[in-house]
Amino acid sequence: MLMEVPLRADLHSTRVLSLDASGRILDWISWQDAACLYVREAVAWTLGEPCLTVHGGINRALGTQSTLDLHPIIASTGHCRDHAIDPAPALTNTALFARDRHLCLYCGNHYSRGELTRDHVQPVSKGGRDEWENVVSACLACNLRKANRTPQQAHMPLLAVPYRPSWVEHLILSNRNILADQMEFLVNHLPRDRRAAHA
Repeated sequence: MLMEVPLRADLHSTRVLSLDASGRILDWISWQDAACLYVREAVAWTLGEPCLTVHGGINRALGTQSTLDLHPIIASTGHCRDHAIDPAPALTNTALFARDRHLCLYCGNHYSRGELTRDHVQPVSKGGRDEWENVVSACLACNLRKANRTPQQAHMPLLAVPYRPSWVEHLILSNRNILADQMEFLVNHLPRDRRAAHA
């Protein structure tokens, strides 16, 4: 099913998964950036059925409008360095709350983004660092109750161990409008021990 570009919701919610020519996952790109790759003939290959049709100008001589079908996954003609490592996902509250599925990892209740806080498992004042492996989502009440203590000191056991998401997990967590072809591709590139959680 094709989505027409003039619908503003589609313009802002549809993102294309960008790869290099060897299939290395790069990032989400806008439909505008994807269209530029097509026009510059910098698309090496694509996956999935077209997900968006971009309408261009009208040919005066023929009276026809140009169109460009964009695919959900496109590989550009460039290559990353052979031994390039995946970028580290930025630690933001939005990404943290998505990783923890908007649950307080102390009480287990589900909260909206505005009701959650970032809690440092090992408090910063006691040498804890502001990094993925030391932060969890916590509701305000639990964060205040835990205060400047470790979970053990506060008798508030964690419901899950904090971890640094892989780049692929970060891409899944950062896009609320992932198309089926994109999700299937990304899940197949997750670390094996985390595939079931996203399937």
